[in-house]
Amino acid sequence: MVGTNFRWWRRPGFYIVAVVLVVCLAPAAAPLIGNNFYVLVDGQAYRSAQPNGEEIRKYALERGIATILNLRGANSGAPWYDEEVATARQLGIEHIDFAMSARRELTPERAMELISIMKNARKPLLIHCRAGADRTGLASALYMAFIAHRGEAAAESQLSLRFGHYALPVIGTEQMDLTWEAMEPYFGFPKS
Repeated sequence: MVGTNFRWWRRPGFYIVAVVLVVCLAPAAAPLIGNNFYVLVDGQAYRSAQPNGEEIRKYALERGIATILNLRGANSGAPWYDEEVATARQLGIEHIDFAMSARRELTPERAMELISIMKNARKPLLIHCRAGADRTGLASALYMAFIAHRGEAAAESQLSLRFGHYALPVIGTEQMDLTWEAMEPYFGFPKS
């Protein structure tokens, strides 16, 4: 049992560790706080977290979004989904649902189906999931490799802390990285 004289929060080491954690973790958490909107290929493809109606209107006006690819899958009755579909319909934006989980690997067949959807969708395309980090990161990596032909480094960078993606087994999101690794030979990339 810890005595009453031990006050860990008064020790200088506690504050040093706390400051280091804040400085290191704040940039990695930033994408998860905002809308996580980024350009993949300007005028062609963008990525984001779950957009609300106002954000969809903004993206349509500023970027000319013609198609929304929702990686969360159809979810009629959920307020976020109904708002997204209604806003897309009002603006004449095509809406595509592709259900996938951040905690399960995509089979190569499903990954190729996703690539086909992205390739054939009217552009500009907005790709999103809930946080815009894991599922969107994988879809963005596939887009950069197979459709934009930007190379392995540009593709792999889509699955990174910059976008809020943590490939940790304890949270299950490493499945997106495992899917990417399994797909690399399809693009002629060596497995890394």
